[in-house]
Amino acid sequence: MSNIPFQTIDWTSIEAIEYKGESGVATWKTILHKGLRIRLVDYSSNYFADHWCEKGHIVHCLEGEFFSELKTGEKFKLTKGETYVVSDNLSSHRSISANGVKLLIIDGDFLK
Repeated sequence: MSNIPFQTIDWTSIEAIEYKGESGVATWKTILHKGLRIRLVDYSSNYFADHWCEKGHIVHCLEGEFFSELKTGEKFKLTKGETYVVSDNLSSHRSISANGVKLLIIDGDFLK
């Protein structure tokens, strides 16, 4: 990873990109640094991810609630103020949100 100088992030100035789920939409605002990705992510109501993810993340719930489902069938509910952490290739997971949620997601080389 590179050295990152002190900076603030004005999320209102970052372009939002929409990604369709199996149902609903995920909207990402993304900051990229070498080996590091920081995202502000909103899942719409009735969001159901269209894929199983193998990537590692630190996911912090800012508003609302959602479920992270593992391919094993386990489901973990996260609500405002809660966080989960997983490294790359340790569990297949996908997100489900009935009423919408806002997340801060950090991932990068340090989770390999």
